[in-house]
Amino acid sequence: MTADQMPDQAAVRAVARDLTDAFATGWSRGRIDLMLGIFAEGAVFVETPFSRPLNGIEAIRSWASDIPYHQSETSFTTGEIFLAGPWFSTEFKLVFRRRKTGEWVEARGALFAETDGALVTEMRMYWHRWNGGRETSLP
Repeated sequence: MTADQMPDQAAVRAVARDLTDAFATGWSRGRIDLMLGIFAEGAVFVETPFSRPLNGIEAIRSWASDIPYHQSETSFTTGEIFLAGPWFSTEFKLVFRRRKTGEWVEARGALFAETDGALVTEMRMYWHRWNGGRETSLP
């Protein structure tokens, strides 16, 4: 590939930023339609390294539909966008209150997404969660 065939990195980064911001805003506001608007029809979503992949927009919608019912006072923020070919990544911080118990939860991690140039075709999230200020992996 010659230099004139290479995608403009600023343009690719802008698309990645727009997709990431829409995803984060949708999650923060409990707007599933906004979250799902970033995904291509046949997208693959992997919530954690140990989750089974969700294939297709309807499977992702089914997973995401619980968010507004279980989370309140939600804040999903992201960091700098890093690019590698069709992939981009960013760190994120998700803080919310559980509707049922009132307990605060904080998750920090990274997301990795592949695009077709306009929409996300695959997204993987890797995160660590604290419940009520406690480390969740400890007994």
